[in-house]
Amino acid sequence: MTPTRRRRLIAILLVFVAVVIAAGLTVFALQQNMTYLYSPSEVAAGKAPTESRFRLGGVVLEQSIHRASDTLKVDFIVTDRFNELPVEYTGILPDLFREGQSVVATGAMKNGHFLATEVLAKHDETYMPPEVKDAIDKAKEAHKGTSK
Repeated sequence: MTPTRRRRLIAILLVFVAVVIAAGLTVFALQQNMTYLYSPSEVAAGKAPTESRFRLGGVVLEQSIHRASDTLKVDFIVTDRFNELPVEYTGILPDLFREGQSVVATGAMKNGHFLATEVLAKHDETYMPPEVKDAIDKAKEAHKGTSK
């Protein structure tokens, strides 16, 4: 093998190794920042992570919204009509946030409560976010399987 060929081979190998390392770091970073959506039934079944962030999807339970009078703290319950999960959020809620409406909250579990850092509400009367609809449908299927 000539010295020129050897240098080219080494250069190609170094570029290949750099690409593999960059791809590995990218995949690792994406996995760290990815937040999956779970329904209250999936959280109750232990499928949601207990130590990291995830998204909770469902419907705001009727008569469950309680606002603190002196802060922006709001407590409410998210349900998929089979299981319920209490949510705590401090901040300004979206204008469309109300009881009986679909909601997606991002946060983490703490002492049996979901501490939300972000709350999103649906945008009209007929729309339900696909992730929330899928989560509720999964909960219905799981409920059918356990009620037989």
